[in-house]
Amino acid sequence: MTDTFRKGGIVASILLIALGIGALIIGVSGRETVHSDLAREQIVGTPDSAIAGQKVDTGAEAKEFAATVRKHTIEATGGKTYSQMDRFLDESGKPTGDEKAAAVDPMSGQPVENPARNIWISSTAFQTALNTAYFAESVALFVIVMGAAMLLIGIGFLVLTLRPLTPAAAPERTARTGSPAVVTG
Repeated sequence: MTDTFRKGGIVASILLIALGIGALIIGVSGRETVHSDLAREQIVGTPDSAIAGQKVDTGAEAKEFAATVRKHTIEATGGKTYSQMDRFLDESGKPTGDEKAAAVDPMSGQPVENPARNIWISSTAFQTALNTAYFAESVALFVIVMGAAMLLIGIGFLVLTLRPLTPAAAPERTARTGSPAVVTG
């Protein structure tokens, strides 16, 4: 192995080890940030959720609770999603998509919006935040795994670079025949 290849191998190994350590630190930090940010919000699973009475402080729990929030929103809006609901309420309080048939708010002079439809706005924001926490924790875990892999690969390359395979020693040759000497014990 030439000296240039050996030095290049050492540099590449050190770079992989450094990147691996950096990725591990970033991944662990990211995971801890997700956990602390979720815990700070003091979210507790509702009795009908998969995490009943439990504090939501991991990505997996956030995903479970997002599903519960969606279920509650569907229940509150009569089984309809945001796009399936009419935007306004008429004079009798029934949903309508026709702005001209909508009741008029005496204070603003604007058509009365369907409050059940507006539940979806808050619900979607909350679900998105919870699902983003799940995604962020998954990315952090992936970064941790990749960091460990880079660290191990870097160590392996360094070992191979510092301890190159050396050719086996050639057997002794006798001066008279030129063939290998036979040693008997």
